[in-house]
Parts: sequence; structure tokens; C-alpha cells
Amino acid sequence: MKIIYLTTELLVGFILLFIIVKFVGKKIISQITPFTFIASIVLGELLGNALYDHKIGVFYIIYSLSLWGVLLFLVEYLGQKFLPFRGVSEGKPSALIKNGVVDREKLKKNHMNLNQLQSLLRQSETFSIREVAFCYLEANGSISILKKTKYQKTTQGDFGMPVASVHVPVTLIRDGKILQDELADLGVDEAWLQTQLTAQGVYDPQSILIAEWLEEDGLFVQTY
Repeated sequence: MKIIYLTTELLVGFILLFIIVKFVGKKIISQITPFTFIASIVLGELLGNALYDHKIGVFYIIYSLSLWGVLLFLVEYLGQKFLPFRGVSEGKPSALIKNGVVDREKLKKNHMNLNQLQSLLRQSETFSIREVAFCYLEANGSISILKKTKYQKTTQGDFGMPVASVHVPVTLIRDGKILQDELADLGVDEAWLQTQLTAQGVYDPQSILIAEWLEEDGLFVQTY
């Protein structure tokens, strides 16, 4: 009887786990944010503890996993529909290095020091801060690096060409929402943005999935 009962629990747990992962998405597996990392651990603990506790029946396994799955799905849904909630649940990347200059305040804000920053850079095959033009700390704790032109692979320096300035792309509209902070960082306003959109035949920002500005190429716009 114990074998049959354990087999039933395992099958139920397996099916529910499969359904939850399918509905919530791949983020629960890749754990790209601190929240999804913790959520995946708790999900595994709920199932593991339920299987090894003989006082917990199949009903409680179904209830606990189903409730946790609904909560995860709700968080994902709200993150897709509401940009402010997405910022709270997933966080935003932090620019640790801008234009080759280490931002000490951002390091402190993210509870990091120079040793840790240099360690992360070395893990990304960057052994000197002087090589870095921009460095972002992503929500999952990894870093993204844009190297200075002369340190990039197949560089302009290899061909004796003048070293060009490096510019980072700036997302100005995401999911139909104008990102005021990004406009301010770029030193422009909504009137300027609307002029750029009009030049491309787009008049309503809410119809835009993403709009990205790059100094050399101008504005890239993709509508829904």
C-alpha cells in the first residue's frame, strides 16, 4: 500500500509540476530574477516535503502546488500588464560603469565593492576596468559589458582607423509606456520623442511595443 500511495503522490506531483512550469514559463527554470530563483526553490521544497511526510495526503499536495502555481502565474501576468509592477517584481539593471567611469554610489546601492566588480569582469573575460565603456548589473546578479571601441574584437584600432565614441542604446518606450527616467537621462523631452515618432509615421506611443534610441542610428520603433 505504501508503494501504491507513494507512486500516486509522485505522479500527481510530477503532473502538477509539469503544468506549473508550462504555464508560468521558462523564467522559473532559468531563474533570471531573485524572485524566480526563490520561487523555484520553494516550489521544489513544497513537493519534496509533501512526498516525504506521510501525514500529508494527495489532496494537500494538489492544493499547495496549485495555490503556489496560481500565485506565480498571477505575478507573471501582472508583470506583463503593468510596467510599474514589473519594476518592483523583477528589478532594474544598474549601470555600474558609465563612459568608462565606475559609479561608486551604484556599487554601494547594490552592496558591492570594487573587488567583487573586478571578479565579475574577469569572469566575463575582461581583466581591466579600462577596457569597459558600460557595465550593467542585471536583475539576476550577472553583468553585461559593452567594451570601449579599441578593446572590441576586430577593432577599428586594428585597421588604423580613428577611435569612435561608444554609445549605449536607450529604451524610450516599452509596452506602450514612455519611460520618463530614460528621457531625462538622454536630456530630451516628450515633444522631442513625438517628433522622432512622427518622422517614422507613428503617432500614438501606446501602439509601440518598443522604441530604442541609438546615437549613431537614431530611433528604432516596433509597433504592436
